[in-house]
Amino acid sequence: MTEGAIERLEATVHGVVQGVGFRWFTVQRATRLGLTGWAANESDGSVRVLAEGTGPALDELLAALSEGPVGAQVARIDHRRLPATGGFTTFGIRSAGHRGD
Repeated sequence: MTEGAIERLEATVHGVVQGVGFRWFTVQRATRLGLTGWAANESDGSVRVLAEGTGPALDELLAALSEGPVGAQVARIDHRRLPATGGFTTFGIRSAGHRGD
């Protein structure tokens, strides 16, 4: 992708990531980075994150997700990059098990 091009990051964070403020942590970091999208708890105990923005900002978010907030223990992150849809205006929290945009 070209510098400044908008991309999409889809990530699932595994480990001790629910009940520790992980979604709020993600919202704060993503908002600070100028990203749009959402974070949601999954029924298997993971947190799913969908973010859109520039590649460097997505790289920073991914690095933050690997650390998480105090109390989190990130075991692994499954992720992929895709073309952005541009369908978001903010970054928020979605209800558990949310599917799609």
